[in-house]
Amino acid sequence: MSKPIGNISLKGIDSVFRSTVTPMSEESIMEIPLTDLYPPEFHPFNVVDDESMSRLVKSIEQYGVREPGIARPRQDGGYELLCGNRRKRACELSETSTMPVIIRELDDDNAAIIMVDSNLEQRESLLFSEKAWAYRVKLEALNHKGVKGDGLSVDVLVEQTGESKNQIFRLVRLTELVPALLDKVDSKKLAFNPAVELSYLSRKEQALVLDAMAKYEVKPSLSQAVRLKKMQKDGELTADMIDTVFSEEKKSSKESGKINSFKEYFPSDYSQKQMNDVIIRLLTEWKAGVKHG
Repeated sequence: MSKPIGNISLKGIDSVFRSTVTPMSEESIMEIPLTDLYPPEFHPFNVVDDESMSRLVKSIEQYGVREPGIARPRQDGGYELLCGNRRKRACELSETSTMPVIIRELDDDNAAIIMVDSNLEQRESLLFSEKAWAYRVKLEALNHKGVKGDGLSVDVLVEQTGESKNQIFRLVRLTELVPALLDKVDSKKLAFNPAVELSYLSRKEQALVLDAMAKYEVKPSLSQAVRLKKMQKDGELTADMIDTVFSEEKKSSKESGKINSFKEYFPSDYSQKQMNDVIIRLLTEWKAGVKHG
């Protein structure tokens, strides 16, 4: 059963109830069983059992949950935990059965905004996917609430995050990637700028890109991604074209590696073409000498 809590645990339950709980239409702080707390239907922030989680578990074991989560009542019973899902997980790991939660009556837009804001403020670091989806969720909620004109929704994020409008929009573009490509951005197997360009491809085309990446064991460069985006815009992008672009990159990488192994023998200002020309000339002369030797 959920029970209201106060700042001092020694107070009697009647005193605590009268002093801390306000009508549900306003706000209350309750000690909620973990089994009554549910994650949001869509939550852009990962809950991972990492080193940071281990520190949080130890803190809860020693001091308890020092900052309450934020939740709203669910129609089906229990509460939707908007802020505090990491704390809930830490409570589970520390075998703590309840946690303090601020209960608020919120519509979907305000719930989304609070979820994003609280996590942006409290998370030490964010993956590209977390930041991208958080920005998109908040922008959509603000636009739905009518934050436009002088209070353009993106300006709210600019002020909150310190990121430029262009960077925010580019981050939001990442949400158009198929999950497998977005995972590669998070794991640094695909650079941010090429990923933004690839986000303009259809999901089917992105799947073909993934297949080509695996086939040739390469990751798209920015120039490749721009080429693919242009071909898509011109209606020229096919599976064969994607395959060609990646096979060229693989061949180019191999040739570049061969040339670089001889780089120490050339002046520092020699281009790759100049080095290649010299090597071809010398090998041609050597071959001719072998024939006449």
